[in-house]
Amino acid sequence: MKISAIDIGEIYKKVSNGETLDSDVTIQGWVKTNRNNGSVGFLEVNDGTSFNNAQVVYTKEEEHYDLIATFRTGSAVTITGKVVLTPEMKQPFEIHVTDAILEGAVDDSYPLQKKQHSFEFLRDIAHLRPRSNTFNAVFRVRNVLTMALHEYFQNNGFMYVHTPIITTNDGEGAGNVFDVVTHETDDENSFYGQKVNLTVTGQLHVEPFALAFKRVYTFGPAFRAEHSNTVRHASEFWMIEPEMAFCDLDGNMDVIEGCIKYSIKKVMDTCKEEMDFFNTRVDTGLIERLNQVVNSEFKKMTYDEAIDVLKDAIKQGHQFDNPNIEWGMDLQSEHERYITEQVVKGPVFIINYPKEIKAFYMRANDDGKTVAACDLLVPGVGELVGGSQREERLDLLEKKMKEGHINNLDWYLDTRKYGGCVHSGFGIGFDRLLMYVTGMQNIRDVQPYPRTSNNIKY
Repeated sequence: MKISAIDIGEIYKKVSNGETLDSDVTIQGWVKTNRNNGSVGFLEVNDGTSFNNAQVVYTKEEEHYDLIATFRTGSAVTITGKVVLTPEMKQPFEIHVTDAILEGAVDDSYPLQKKQHSFEFLRDIAHLRPRSNTFNAVFRVRNVLTMALHEYFQNNGFMYVHTPIITTNDGEGAGNVFDVVTHETDDENSFYGQKVNLTVTGQLHVEPFALAFKRVYTFGPAFRAEHSNTVRHASEFWMIEPEMAFCDLDGNMDVIEGCIKYSIKKVMDTCKEEMDFFNTRVDTGLIERLNQVVNSEFKKMTYDEAIDVLKDAIKQGHQFDNPNIEWGMDLQSEHERYITEQVVKGPVFIINYPKEIKAFYMRANDDGKTVAACDLLVPGVGELVGGSQREERLDLLEKKMKEGHINNLDWYLDTRKYGGCVHSGFGIGFDRLLMYVTGMQNIRDVQPYPRTSNNIKY
C-alpha cells in the first residue's frame, strides 16, 4: 500500500503560518538521534526538506515503543502521529507516535554517530556526509545560491548558454588542461583528429553569443590540471561567466556588484536557520560580514594606488609574508585582504592591472602598460570575482595572441571582424563564492564530491 507522507519542511511551514493540523500526519526520513529513559523516548527525524528535524515522541504505553527504541541513528523510517504544538519549547511542534515502520535498518559499522566529526574524516565519506548537520546546511545553501544566481541573470535580461565541456583551447593559454583521449586505439587523437581537452573556462565560447543576444551567461563545470593542494584549489569546479555587449568596464562592475549583493541577500533571506548555524558553529562573524557587503557601496582603487598603499603599510611597520612590493607583481591573498579589511574596510574593486599578468583578451588601456581589468576584493577572503573589458580591436587582439603563441582561435577573431563592439564580462568561481557565503574554509567542504590533486575516491 502506498503511504502518503508529508514533508517535514511543509509541516514547519504550516505551523509557522498558523495552520491547524488536526489529523494524523505521516513523515518519512532518517533518524538523527534516538534517546529514551525507559518510559518516554524522543526521536529526531530529518527528511532533507528542512534543515530542522522533527521531534517524535513515543511512550511506554504506545504499542510500537519497543520497536522504535531499537531505531538506530541513520535508520530509514516511516512515522505516523499527531502534530502537537509546543510554542514554549525549542521546537515549535512534536509528533506523538501512533504508528511506526522501520524501512531500512543500519549496520553496526555506520560511521555517523552522535558525536563531533572532523571535516577531514567526513571528506573520506563524501557519500554519507550530507547527513551530517554541517554538510546538510552546506548543500542546502549550495542549492539556493545556484538558483539565486540564475534568478539574478534571468531577471536582468540575460540568456543562459551551455558552453562545451570538450574543447580545443585552454582559454587563457596557461596550459594546465586535462587532455581527452579515447580507448578505441593507441592513437590518442583518433576520435577528433586533433588534440582536445576539458574546458578551463566557458568565456571564449560564450562571447560570440553576447554579440547576438547582448547579455548572456554560462554556468557550468571547469577543469584545471594544477598540482595545487591549497584550501582554495580544486581540479573540477563550477564557474559563472556572464558577457555583455555594449558594456564597458564600469558597466561590468555594476553588474558584478548587483549580482553579488542579490545572491548573498537571497541566501540570507531563504536559509535563515542554515546561516544561523554557520554563524554559530563555523564563523561567528559571518552574518555581520555578509550584511556589510550587501549594504556597502563597492569602492574602486587602481592597481597603482594599491601598490602605493601596500608600500606605505610596510613603511608603517606592517608585516607581510611576501614583503617585496613592486609594480608589476600579482597581488597575493594577504595583500588583497589587507587592502579590503584594513584600508577600505569593505568591498573594493582593484582596476587597471599590468598587462603582463593578465589574459590576452583583456582590453589594453591607453597608457600602454595596463589593461581594463577588475578584481573584486571582499573582507575575509580577498579576491572573489575577476573580470575585464574585452579587447574589441582586431589588430591589437591579433598582436597579443601572436605574442602569446595562442593559435587555433580564428573563430574567436571572427567576433571582432564581423560586427564586433565594446563588450565586457567576468567570472565567479561558484565554489569559492559558496565558501565565502557559508564561512567554510576549504573548497573540499563545499563540493559534493571534491576533485583535487592526487585524490579521487569516487
